[in-house]
Amino acid sequence: MAGTDQLSAVFSALADPTRRAILVELAEHDATVTELTAPLSISMPAVSRHLKVLERAALISRTRSGKWRGSRLQAAPLRDAADWIDRYRRFWDSSLTRLDAHLAAVQAAERATDRMANDPKVPDDQEL
Repeated sequence: MAGTDQLSAVFSALADPTRRAILVELAEHDATVTELTAPLSISMPAVSRHLKVLERAALISRTRSGKWRGSRLQAAPLRDAADWIDRYRRFWDSSLTRLDAHLAAVQAAERATDRMANDPKVPDDQEL
């Protein structure tokens, strides 16, 4: 992904459900391609291609020990993505808080109007 920033590479890698499933597995323990293929309904070469994408996004690191090649989760890029998303969560929380306050004010005004309309002290022909 030459010319692509790290955050874009992370989100691109996370966009695929198979890669997300691989990350879930690697969050539990380091694993080989064979171990990662077992719970998935895809071939070992397909898992290897997914691992290459995750590695380019720096979401995993790979080690070689003899003929075995293990993969390990690298969580730092996930933290960067979570931090980026968190800014927008704060925006939406703030927006929803303002909406809640507005709706509460509207409902309070409606209740006050209803009370006044139902108040027997106010004659029916008097305008509110």
